[in-house]
Formats: sequence, C-alpha cells, structure tokens
Amino acid sequence: MTIVDWDREAVKRGLAEGSVLLIDVREPHEFAQGHIPGSISHPLSTFDLDRLQALIAEDGRRPVLSCAAGVRSARALDYAQSQGVPLTEHYLGGFKDWAASGEEIA
Repeated sequence: MTIVDWDREAVKRGLAEGSVLLIDVREPHEFAQGHIPGSISHPLSTFDLDRLQALIAEDGRRPVLSCAAGVRSARALDYAQSQGVPLTEHYLGGFKDWAASGEEIA
C-alpha cells in the first residue's frame, strides 16, 4: 500500500490555492460537530468508491483524505487501493491536529 502523508501546512496551502479536494471520512455527527473549512464529508462507514470517484472526476482537484487523526483516512486509502482506485494522499494529523493548532473550524 502506498500512502503519502500530508501535514497541516500542505493542507492549508492546497485549500488556500484551491488545488485540494479535502475529503473527510469521519462520521456525519463528527463532521457536523466541526470540520476543516472547505472539506467535504464522505464517511468511511458508507464508503462508496463509485460515488467518490465520480465526485473526484467532477471536481478536478487533487483528492486528499482526512479524518480525526489519520487512522481512518489510511484505512480508506488501503481499501481504495485494494479495489484498484489510485488514491494515495491523506492528512496525517487530521482534524485533531487542525483544531489543536488553533486553525479555523467550520
């Protein structure tokens, strides 16, 4: 399995430039309680690769997965790769790192 770890600064830069599609794989109630501005919700519990691939193709930005701390996003990458979907990048620190650093939360 190939995983490319992104840090907070890389995520911030990608979001600011508009080059990153940040996909939050936490559960809907977690996303509703707070999320990184600009991220979209695609929960791991209902992970639909066809829908995700369509979203990525339609959006056109570089997909980077995120979760609370990097565990679920890595699991999602593993699953996607096992199904032949070439997703490799995730925010290693996730929402916990973002919030702990005092970044804006939506």
